Amino acid sequence: MEPAPLIPYEQTFDALYGLELLGHSDDEASARVAVRDAVKQPMGVVHGGLYATIAESLASLATAAVVMPQGSIAMGLSNATSFLRPITQGTVHAHARRVHRGRTTWIWDVEIRDDAGRVCAMTRVTIAVRPAPES
Repeated sequence: MEPAPLIPYEQTFDALYGLELLGHSDDEASARVAVRDAVKQPMGVVHGGLYATIAESLASLATAAVVMPQGSIAMGLSNATSFLRPITQGTVHAHARRVHRGRTTWIWDVEIRDDAGRVCAMTRVTIAVRPAPES
């Protein structure tokens, strides 16, 4: 069975906020997002939801790259983000490291850093792995 065709990237939420996937393997992935006004909250700092979104997308995409050829899909199951310091300009850098690879769940730790390399947020993401739907 072939997995369902993917929505073209340009039409996804990840494209809307500017996610740039830099690379991925079975146990690591990295991405970045340029800071612009559209991803900031009214106080001028990057919105916390962006950090959580980047982390979940990065973990989901890295998991999907492994499980889709086997006829499964990957999607976020839980996401817990701790905010440590704000980012106001430059680029948001994300690095995900897989800490668990199970049959039905994968768990990733994602660090969000600023241009100076300081950790600004940390996220634990659990990804559900399920059989791809028939249609």
